[in-house]
Amino acid sequence: MKTKPSDFGKLYLIPTTLGVTEPLEVLPLTIKRTVEQIDHFIVENEKTARRFIKKITPRKPQSLLQISLLNKFTETEALPEYLKPCLMGLPVGVLSEAGCPAIADPGAVIVRLAHEKGIQVVPLVGPSSIILALMASGLNGQNFAFNGYLPIDAAQRKKAIKQLEKKSRETGQTQLFMETPYRNEKLISELLKSLHGETSLCIAADITLKTEWIRTLKVSQWGSNLPDLNKRPAIFAIQA
Repeated sequence: MKTKPSDFGKLYLIPTTLGVTEPLEVLPLTIKRTVEQIDHFIVENEKTARRFIKKITPRKPQSLLQISLLNKFTETEALPEYLKPCLMGLPVGVLSEAGCPAIADPGAVIVRLAHEKGIQVVPLVGPSSIILALMASGLNGQNFAFNGYLPIDAAQRKKAIKQLEKKSRETGQTQLFMETPYRNEKLISELLKSLHGETSLCIAADITLKTEWIRTLKVSQWGSNLPDLNKRPAIFAIQA
């Protein structure tokens, strides 16, 4: 008998914590219940995924876990194999390195493939640093864009910052972006040099952690108010 989509297992998008914090302080019980029912996982990093699963469901035997890696090194040809459990009626979970899968994360490609195969995709509630930063920024939450990472090259980064500021000024749209934590200081320096003094800049660091720090000021007001962001995950938002 041919398998119908209604017989397929579901693909669950399972948010994780944004840093070192107790999972159930920031995640609903739905996450724990879902992880308890799943043995097949698609993850960005096996070590951190196993650690998260053990922390949220300590009684779940690690030997039962079937882990498939999905990162920048994953070959496209390998992806259909990852969804075979779903086609056999078994649930599969997708775990990001931090936060919500498929948002600033390679998980989107497996989600798209699941849709193509008729597999139901179930997003679960959890922390997204992008949305939480926007919520706390005081900037335009009706019209916004997330731009991922800005260019590493200094000249190209400066150009990108100017373009985002111009777009915000013309449309009123909040522009959000991020940086690798160890390059935060260079990005902040460039933002303060390149942006107009009246442009609003929000810096949101360590979201949901005990060291969480979020503040919005005009570029001209930052001065001595700058935090130490070395190696701290952060989201930046501007509105001209």
